[in-house]
Amino acid sequence: MGIHPTALVDASAKIGEEVTIGPFAIIEAGVVIGDRCTIEAFAILKNGTVLGSDNHVYERATIGGPPQHIRCPAQTGGVVIGSGNTFRENTTVHSALDTHHNTTIGDGNYLMVGAHVAHDCVVGNHAIFANNATLGGHVVVEDRAYISGNVAVHQFCRIGTLAMVGGLARVVKDVPPFVTIDGVSCNVVGLNSIGLRRAGYTTAQIAELKKAYRTIYRSGLTWREIIETLQRDFTAEPVSNFGRFLPLVTRGIVQERRMPPGATVKFTEEAVPEPQLRVAGA
Repeated sequence: MGIHPTALVDASAKIGEEVTIGPFAIIEAGVVIGDRCTIEAFAILKNGTVLGSDNHVYERATIGGPPQHIRCPAQTGGVVIGSGNTFRENTTVHSALDTHHNTTIGDGNYLMVGAHVAHDCVVGNHAIFANNATLGGHVVVEDRAYISGNVAVHQFCRIGTLAMVGGLARVVKDVPPFVTIDGVSCNVVGLNSIGLRRAGYTTAQIAELKKAYRTIYRSGLTWREIIETLQRDFTAEPVSNFGRFLPLVTRGIVQERRMPPGATVKFTEEAVPEPQLRVAGA
């Protein structure tokens, strides 16, 4: 274990084996740090933070800060983090509002510079948050989801397994598993095909996901009929994920971005008039 002499480590903190704590880092009372974690310079672990093993917290990251809530109580919950996570510079993870709850993050997640996980969020395993990705309170992010740069997720939304949310998107409804969100329109533009292939899903499994996707977005069925169809006809893994996710939706799901049937007009450079400059006094 290597603790820099300028680091402030409370005597009540529990530090595992082979832990490195850098210059001017602050480890408050009640913090638990698992084996082989690295806490870089100026990082702060607040009271109630529990880290598993092999986590890497980079410079000036703050984990366990109080919730950003106008009715934040004097006593708040904690933050519980699994193993093998990376928190890059200036990331922030806030504790839960209630003393009996925790903000939780699983294993193998990668949070890039400036990412923010608000109070009472639940993050699964192997998710990626690009620079400045922001989760509001009570957001759920399932395994292997990808949240691109400068994405803002509204409180109480859910991001499904292996969903891909494009850069600058605003998410105000639930994102079903396996889909891609376009960062410009903030709508669904199909399955996350590249992510599915990288995750090792077979051609047959992807074909089943496409069928289920069409049931959700293009069948014309009612919401209840969609759920019944998914749970009846798509029971194998991974497509059964849809049938588990959708019944829990309370905010609605992100809609599909499709050009209306029969639409043929496309803007070209020739169709867009050049701006006309006006001379002052003319």
